[in-house]
Amino acid sequence: MPKKILGIDPGSRTTGFAVLCEQENRYRVIECDVIRLDKMEGHTERLQFIFDEVTRLIRTHSPDECAIETPVYGVDPLAMLKLGRAQAAAILAMSNEGLAVAEYYPKAVKKAITGNGNASKQQVAFMLGKMMILDDEKMPEDATDALAVAWCHFIHSGPQTGNKPAKKMHQNNRKSDWAQFVADNPGRVKGND
Repeated sequence: MPKKILGIDPGSRTTGFAVLCEQENRYRVIECDVIRLDKMEGHTERLQFIFDEVTRLIRTHSPDECAIETPVYGVDPLAMLKLGRAQAAAILAMSNEGLAVAEYYPKAVKKAITGNGNASKQQVAFMLGKMMILDDEKMPEDATDALAVAWCHFIHSGPQTGNKPAKKMHQNNRKSDWAQFVADNPGRVKGND
């Protein structure tokens, strides 16, 4: 059975999306485009539209898993807040449809595609064009970014093994709490003498 991944590059003005399908070790882009929000004035209206459109994409394409880019830094705090809300609207749509969501930092996505976490958007687009056949080589930048997120998830998720939840991948990929480390490494913890 082919595995489908929905990749999302969230944005408060333009949200990129890509549906990538794996079949017999070949990769095909089913749909790759952007959700345009720039003509909408209200931020709440934009968030509702992102939620509705991601829900529509899921119901249309029935992906097995979803992946989304996680914003990590920006000069303008208000812009970062809006970007985080756009990401949350997309994640909520995915979660409402019962899908696991994996989050990837931009550096992890770039490294998965080019081998370099500091690669330019042009280098990422070039490598994607070499790895798969793209119908439109002049895709919007946000659509290309979403395709990169989907591809990154394919690389990190490995072969399909049913509907297991996707693992969250971050650029450092480290355990987030000490208790988990202790549980995973009982022989490395010295007792209180």
